[in-house]
Amino acid sequence: MVLILHRYIFRELLKVFLLASVGLTLILSLGSILAPVQEYGVGPRQVLSLMGYFLPITLTFVLPMAALFASALVYGRFASDNELDACRASGVSIMALVYPGLTLAIVVAIANLILSFHMLPYFVHLAEKSLQGDAKQILFRNIQRRGYYELPTDDPWLIYADEVNLKNDTLVGVVVASLERNRIGSIYTAERAAVKFNAHDTINEVQIIANNTFQIGTEDDGGFSVEQGAINTEFGSLLADDIKFKKINEMKKIRADLMLFHPIEKLANDTYAQFTTELLAQEIRAKTGTDANSYYRLYSGEKLVELRADSVLADEEKVKLEGRIVVVESYPGAGTAPVTLRPTKASLHIEGNKLAPTLTMDLYNALNEDSGDLQMRHVIRGLFPKDNAGDIDIGKKFGTQNVLDSLRLASDSAILKQGPSPKLGKLTAELEDEIQKTLLQIRAEIHTRLVFGIGCVPMILIGIGIAICKKGGHLLTAFGASCIPAAVLIICIISGRQITQNTDVTIVSGVGLIWSGLVFLLLLVGVIYRRLLKN
Repeated sequence: MVLILHRYIFRELLKVFLLASVGLTLILSLGSILAPVQEYGVGPRQVLSLMGYFLPITLTFVLPMAALFASALVYGRFASDNELDACRASGVSIMALVYPGLTLAIVVAIANLILSFHMLPYFVHLAEKSLQGDAKQILFRNIQRRGYYELPTDDPWLIYADEVNLKNDTLVGVVVASLERNRIGSIYTAERAAVKFNAHDTINEVQIIANNTFQIGTEDDGGFSVEQGAINTEFGSLLADDIKFKKINEMKKIRADLMLFHPIEKLANDTYAQFTTELLAQEIRAKTGTDANSYYRLYSGEKLVELRADSVLADEEKVKLEGRIVVVESYPGAGTAPVTLRPTKASLHIEGNKLAPTLTMDLYNALNEDSGDLQMRHVIRGLFPKDNAGDIDIGKKFGTQNVLDSLRLASDSAILKQGPSPKLGKLTAELEDEIQKTLLQIRAEIHTRLVFGIGCVPMILIGIGIAICKKGGHLLTAFGASCIPAAVLIICIISGRQITQNTDVTIVSGVGLIWSGLVFLLLLVGVIYRRLLKN
């Protein structure tokens, strides 16, 4: 008889649970894709794909609420129709009747833990790959719709175009502007430009190639025309660069090696590059000094570039040369005469891999002493300080290949004789804050997923108990009352996460608050069922 009752109750629970899950999933799925649709302008096919990819995120919240609704509704009707009294009169205890609801609660808790720890991050990564695979369509569709698009990169670029040719992947009437600290930096204009996307594992590299380009630079750079201009940048991660979208094994790997987390890797590379730039400026000043015959040497293949300047300054990953500048280009093995250039302004900046960079030299208004020719802009690429490589390589200086260790050692040393610049100090502080914040986020995320998953069981048991206690009222009254303890659990989790991620507060208090919501639910379960058993 008891097994028949269990099957009957479980069948009713499953029926209401599935219907509620489908309805809530459809509603929340449409809401979850509104942000990507508005932000990236995805098409109809992409909308359907994103709904499937975001399904685990939706189910993480839908399954507990649907199970709570089903439990409150089924057990409330079961009690109000006096079926509960009939069962008790037949000698069946209340706890025996709760078993189907407990089974559903345990199944939902296990499903929630699997979704949050494994399925949700996996499908978010699939959504990320889908958006990156359609990056070209996203860019062109936004330009068609709004006339411009801001590339979601660490160093943003704004692309304006009058027309879009999807067949040839070209833009007509192009203006490309860089954003530097929320201000317009360099501006490139061209009649036509081709856009190419090169896919990588975590990013898309965007290359914009334009002919007959005119560049409007900053106040220092002025403006100049070039036959062909190319801009290379990264179409970075759109969704997945967040700890809350990582699998448990990914979080463990990040905790063991922080450079596996892209935001930290990006900040570390920027900090390393700024250190390298300031060391390079320091080495150039030390090498040239006050002796007019002293030059700093750079190499590019067989080419030797020697330079000196009255003033050498490091600024924003760029070494600026000012005052009287002399640059001598020569090919020592070719037997040709060296070329001496005297620009009015010059700079050295890092290109390529910031951990093993090459240098590019920009010379402005460079006068050739031999021929008398004047070049508005002269660029020398692929330079590196061959004779002084050990002097500006932070890793070699401190004997470590770990970037973060190198930066920590460098920041604590007197390697920069004049001290770090405000820019370098800011980057170093941001890197330390990001590392601390990431470690705290990992801890908070693991505890959050555990508490929310396990909390499904007492949450549903509370719904069953309240439904039986409120059998004389409306069926939805029990569901409404059951949502209050669920809200307390969620508030404790959110508050605990915020406290845990606050570096000024001890992590024990934050984690304790996260688990306090679960403790509250368990105590409430004990109070409710003690009352039921007494009555």
